Amino acid sequence: MVPMPRLLAISDLHVRHKANRAAVESTSDHPDDWLIIAGDVCEKAEDLAWVLDTLGPRFAQLLWVPGNHELWSHKGSEHRGEDKYLDLVRVCRERGVLTPEDPWAVLTIDGREYLIALLFLLFDYSFAPPGMDPEQAIAWAREAGIMCIDELRLHSTPYPTRQDWCAARVAASAERLAKEHPELPRVLVNHWPLRRDVVRIPRVPRFLPWCGTALTEDWHTRFGAEVVVSGHLHVRATDYRDGVRFEEVSLGYPRNWRPEMPFDSLLREVLPGPAARDEVEPDPRWHALGGPRRRNR
Repeated sequence: MVPMPRLLAISDLHVRHKANRAAVESTSDHPDDWLIIAGDVCEKAEDLAWVLDTLGPRFAQLLWVPGNHELWSHKGSEHRGEDKYLDLVRVCRERGVLTPEDPWAVLTIDGREYLIALLFLLFDYSFAPPGMDPEQAIAWAREAGIMCIDELRLHSTPYPTRQDWCAARVAASAERLAKEHPELPRVLVNHWPLRRDVVRIPRVPRFLPWCGTALTEDWHTRFGAEVVVSGHLHVRATDYRDGVRFEEVSLGYPRNWRPEMPFDSLLREVLPGPAARDEVEPDPRWHALGGPRRRNR
């Protein structure tokens, strides 16, 4: 019998941490499975290359979307903003890894075809309390002592602001989703959550402005999603909204997970996945460990 492929996912590998790097190295072979890497792998292109070179031979196909950490640029960096992103796309393409800039793949599992829509949508501060503009949202977060490093290191060049870059990415992606294989069920993959009501960050509730955009709140129904995959929060969870499954697939920093756990057990099965239920509680192991902490997001 030919093994049935699976679609697996993980995000927020943060391999600058030794425990996380060792976990990636411990991954076993999955010759029939595809793996989504949903952002926040690292801050440097050479570290992304290392992860892809390590995991690539162990999976049938790797798929990558960027997170905020990959987009960070330090003082004197050659690449900023869109140039930094496109340089990371180049690193992926040199290794046969699919990105949001490539044709979306169709994966057949158990006789059914799925479109794997890799997205790069950013955030626009609209996950703040109603009526706040970006400046007010940032001030609201600062009242609780929270300031995201994205404000210093995530540059929007050539767009005037991060929210302008976000709006451009959302518009282009919506147009593509409306046209590309509309007859197929979709797996929507983005680093940032597509809905505010699946964001769980109990330790830092005012980190919300940097967690996504309200422009995508209805995308799971509007674009025929079977599953929505995201990371960013460091709080793994499975939710259902309107019958659509939402998977938060973060690993996180070493404080967010137990290094003694086998890394393969942390790869989330997106497809075929669990049987649908109306609601599924967050993974209790992750909830007990707590969500992301201040600043280092």
